[in-house]
Amino acid sequence: MQEEDIAIEKIQKYDAVIVGVRAYNLVELLKVINPVLLKYVENGGNLIVQYNSDQGLLMKYFGAYPFTFSSKRVTVEGSEVRILNKDCKVLNYPNKITQKDFEGGVQERSLYQPENWSYKYETVISCNDPGCEKLDGGILIAKYGKGNYVYTIMSWFRQLPAGVPGAYRSFLIDITWQRIKAQEYDLTNTLIF
Repeated sequence: MQEEDIAIEKIQKYDAVIVGVRAYNLVELLKVINPVLLKYVENGGNLIVQYNSDQGLLMKYFGAYPFTFSSKRVTVEGSEVRILNKDCKVLNYPNKITQKDFEGGVQERSLYQPENWSYKYETVISCNDPGCEKLDGGILIAKYGKGNYVYTIMSWFRQLPAGVPGAYRSFLIDITWQRIKAQEYDLTNTLIF
């Protein structure tokens, strides 16, 4: 992708934009286009950012609101995932997401736990390795302007290829929940980079 491909006029047509794993560690272009992505959200878009490492980060702040990183992770694949807010929209429509949806996970559950996040983020799930502190930042969701900013450290890149049913149900909701309720969503209308 080139900078001109990410003009607000071009990306506003997408229902969702997904920024890949460690993109803010590796994709120099994001330093230039991050303000465009946030404007996209402000105008009503749905931006999903997958985990990044605190080492080699290309820009200190890229979220809708501030948060910091840690090296904390959940490495035990069978670690319990707890629902923090059962009434959260993202967990209830179009699929009801429960703890059962996180069964059968492979390898680690989450990577590079965010910390010190703004009160404007809603936390959705919590998990931890046995005997370790509870980590509540697996998915952070914030309303930003007319749209939604989602930051997830869940290891979807491992769970999706392994065919974990709950991973598909959860990731699809992250992508679609803003528009699917209005029955406007077309999965082919998602930009992934």
